[in-house]
Amino acid sequence: MNELCENYIEEYGKVPLKGEYDVIVAGAGVAGVAAALSAKRMGKTVLLIEKSLTLGGLATLGLINLFVPMCNGRGKQIIYGMAEELLRESIKYGYDTIPADWLDGEPQGETKSRYLTRFSANIFALVLTEMITDSGVDLLLDTVISKPVMENGHCKGLIVENKTGREYFEGKIIIDTTGDSDILYRAGVPTYQGGNYFSYYALGTNLESMEKACKSGKINNAFYYVCGGNASLYGTNHPKGMPLFPGTTAENVTEYIVKNQKVLLEKLKKQDRQTREIVTLPGMAQFRTTRRLIGDYELKGEERFVHFEDSISALCDFENRDWLYELPYRCLVKTGFDNLITAGRSISASGWAWEVTRVIPPAIVSGQAAGIAAAMAIDTGKPIYGIDVKELQATLEKQNVMIHFDDSLIPDDPDLKVLMPGDGHF
Repeated sequence: MNELCENYIEEYGKVPLKGEYDVIVAGAGVAGVAAALSAKRMGKTVLLIEKSLTLGGLATLGLINLFVPMCNGRGKQIIYGMAEELLRESIKYGYDTIPADWLDGEPQGETKSRYLTRFSANIFALVLTEMITDSGVDLLLDTVISKPVMENGHCKGLIVENKTGREYFEGKIIIDTTGDSDILYRAGVPTYQGGNYFSYYALGTNLESMEKACKSGKINNAFYYVCGGNASLYGTNHPKGMPLFPGTTAENVTEYIVKNQKVLLEKLKKQDRQTREIVTLPGMAQFRTTRRLIGDYELKGEERFVHFEDSISALCDFENRDWLYELPYRCLVKTGFDNLITAGRSISASGWAWEVTRVIPPAIVSGQAAGIAAAMAIDTGKPIYGIDVKELQATLEKQNVMIHFDDSLIPDDPDLKVLMPGDGHF
């Protein structure tokens, strides 16, 4: 029953228990997919919940279809593990743009070309669906998580809303890969609110790009990005006086989408309608830094070339050649919340480190680590923040993850003249 009060409705009712799982993963972007696959491969029962109809998050639904560089810019691959696996899956049935000297793996000699690739967002989404369902992970699409059920810092499970109605799922470990820390925030875990520039990218085609594709024999040449707002990663072209977009309220998301779509339409109105087409609009807001965890440790942008005892992966900088980082496990957890962990762009990182860690390859390896950690916490009965990190590292190494970068990769005179544009954004 519902009781109508002056400014709110007080709700009473029973929510049916629909299922019980070892691990529940909230959000099926690439970090969530990696976490779900990783936990399942560790022998756990896993439920993956996604509010849209498409797996992959920003990488697919958001049309940010780029595996950014996974090397140091000198021919040495840095990011491996499930990031390498999913990169290869992303191009298995669609196009790629891997530089020629990286097609067969790490080059024999030094090269300044970087290991990256574009991919078909839609085909990759289909591949992710196949991977998840074939693995035995249970999947719920078109399902919004409305509330974590908390008891003294422990999340007993999640209440969801979907076509069936309101349902409740219990889980031993909950992994928040919503990208916006939605579960952590509603569970009372400390979070930090960021902001986003005015940018919006759709996929278009025109007669000229079609001709280019026909001449080159490469289908990816048929498409190009068309933008509403076209602010860069560093805020260039962000409209003067326009506030940043937090991206964590329905009103703010709506404002962002509507303003960007109107800008895009005004641009299209000035073009010949017979010669171009918008192929795909993004199916989600293309936010990058909304809300993230304030974890047991905050990775900072200036901590390049720093080793961490609890590192779960070495990382390279997708912008700056030679810059290397390590990702501490403490950035995924918060002491006091025994079964909550995050991965992807909502981990505890600030300044330029938030930019470095939020993109596809680091998001995947953090998801991989979160899935393994979840299984370890269940097996040992320890809180997620108290697992044996050495054992986690050993498992990741067996899965081909580089835990610590080699100091020989640190240049004698690294190019530190380049300012770190992400510092001080938020």
